[in-house]
Amino acid sequence: MAKTAIITGGSRGLGKAMAFKLGELGYNVVVNYRSEKSKVLADDVAEQIKSQYGVDTLVVRADVSKYEDCEALVKATVEKFGENIDCLVNNAGITNNCNWIDIEPAAYERVIATNLVSLLHMTHLVLPYMVNHSSKEEQCNVVSTSSVGGLTGVINQADYCAAKSGVIGLTRALALEYAGKGIRVNAIAPGMIMTDMLRGVNQDELNALAATIPQGYIGDPADIAGALGYILTATYLTGQVISPNGGFVLA
Repeated sequence: MAKTAIITGGSRGLGKAMAFKLGELGYNVVVNYRSEKSKVLADDVAEQIKSQYGVDTLVVRADVSKYEDCEALVKATVEKFGENIDCLVNNAGITNNCNWIDIEPAAYERVIATNLVSLLHMTHLVLPYMVNHSSKEEQCNVVSTSSVGGLTGVINQADYCAAKSGVIGLTRALALEYAGKGIRVNAIAPGMIMTDMLRGVNQDELNALAATIPQGYIGDPADIAGALGYILTATYLTGQVISPNGGFVLA
C-alpha cells in the first residue's frame, strides 16, 4: 500500500517542489493551501502529481495557524487514506520584511502563528497516528521548513528569524522524544531560493544577491525537494538541520 504524506503550504514554491518529490517517492499526497486564490494552484499540483506518479492526492483548505483548521486537515486525511500517516512536511510560512520599531503586534503574531505555532498544532495532531504504526523497519517522518534566518540574523526579519529558530528547537526536541518509536524528525533550512518573491526583484538586485553566495548563484526549489528526498530515505538521520544555501551560511 502507498504511504501517506501531508504537506502544508504545498500549492507553490518550495511546497510545490516538495509535494512533487513526495509523489515521486510513492506517497499519496495531501496538499494543503490557505487562501481561496491558491485553490486553483493546489488543484493543479494535485492533478499533476496523480498523472505523473500514479499516486492519489487530496486537496484541503486550512489556515494551519488555527488549531481547528489543523484538526479538519488531519481528519480529512484520515477519512480518505486511513489512520497510517507516514510523513508530515511542515512547510507553510509567511514573512513581513519590516523593521522592528514600525511593525504592528498583529503582524508579528501572524508570522509566529503561521511559521511556528502551526508546527505545534500539526505535530500534536499527527504524531499519535505515527506512534500507532511506526517501527524501526517502517519509519515515519516529520520534516519542517526552517531557514538560514533560523541559523543567523536577517535585517528586518526579527519575527521570521525567531519563528524559524523555534522550528529548529522543536525539531531537535521531538527527535529525541520519538527516536525510540521509529519516528524521525528533521528540518530543512533553505538559503536564497528562486521563488515568486525573488522573481519580482530586478536583475541588478538579483545579481547582487547572487554575488553574496559563495557558489555564485541562487538556488532552485528542486534543491530543497532533493534535500527532502534525502531525509526521507536516510534512515539513520534524525534531529538534524540540512541547509542547502550555496555556502551562504555554514552551520
